[in-house]
Amino acid sequence: MAEDAHSNEISFYRPEKRFIIPIDSFHIPKKLFHEFKKKKYQFLINSNFTAVIENCSKKRRTSNETWINETIINTFIQLKQDGYAKSIECYLEKKLVGGLYGLHIGGCFFGESMFSSISNISKLCLLFLVSILFKESFNLLDSQFYNPHLLQFGAYEISNIKYQEKLKNAINKKNVFLENYDHQESISILHSISHKS
Repeated sequence: MAEDAHSNEISFYRPEKRFIIPIDSFHIPKKLFHEFKKKKYQFLINSNFTAVIENCSKKRRTSNETWINETIINTFIQLKQDGYAKSIECYLEKKLVGGLYGLHIGGCFFGESMFSSISNISKLCLLFLVSILFKESFNLLDSQFYNPHLLQFGAYEISNIKYQEKLKNAINKKNVFLENYDHQESISILHSISHKS
């Protein structure tokens, strides 16, 4: 993370607790799922990664801060080209209105940041992401730091010791992150999750 957008340096952190979003027992709020199922949205994967990370790097309305500087942007664009960084994008009438990006290694997805230009769109992108991770039997969705907005999905904190155990079990797996994935199929997958949770 960088101190701000203009910083030339980045720092690495290992929090005492990690914030995890469950995949198998992911909780789907009914109102959000109803919105997700509307055919007016189009979800794409890695169609415009650069636009997603640049939108995520803009200063937050609440805190007027960002931790994403040019070094992070350029590094993740390279990681995308190398096949590790992924973006989920949501389009409304062919306009990018929200998205998220993160890192895929083995059976893990490390969420980095998300943005919305319309309320709740980033959460719809999270639903699309979880359906992919569930379909491809991912083991870990790491949200890193505590975020109260993610509690509605069943997210929870674990100690760094337990996190390292989960990481060790998942990181050397060979899970595939789909590049072409149908919205209708994601709805079906999420239906199966909601019946379990």
